[in-house]
Amino acid sequence: MPNNVTETILGAVVLAAAAGFVVYAGKVTGNEVGTGTYSLSAEFRSVQGVSVGTDVRMAGIKVGSVAGLELDFDSYFAVADLNIRSELLVPEDSDVKIASEGLLGGSFVEITPGASEFMLDDGDEILNTQSSVDLINLLMRFGTGE
Repeated sequence: MPNNVTETILGAVVLAAAAGFVVYAGKVTGNEVGTGTYSLSAEFRSVQGVSVGTDVRMAGIKVGSVAGLELDFDSYFAVADLNIRSELLVPEDSDVKIASEGLLGGSFVEITPGASEFMLDDGDEILNTQSSVDLINLLMRFGTGE
């Protein structure tokens, strides 16, 4: 009988540790249980360096992630779907750009809030966008004098 009690307690400890790892992983990746999001979209000339799951940040803090990328066949622009935390309201005159963490760092989507009193709703589009800068192209232009 004491062996069964020990095994039950040990099993409960293992399950609690597994649940702790799941909660920790959710916080690290930004996929916490119970946090709602809403969707915004933005069109860019280029989304080079961005993929599904890329961070969306405001003031350096992660506030969401890229949920989808597709090509608009009419305008030939890339459309990025952004999932933003529901408690964050984004002014309608905000800017969004693809930024880099450094010379060799990865890219992320950065929202710079505007000053409008009106906020974007679920499904709205951020109109002021700036695409990613292709560093290799820029260096080649500098090197060739174009």
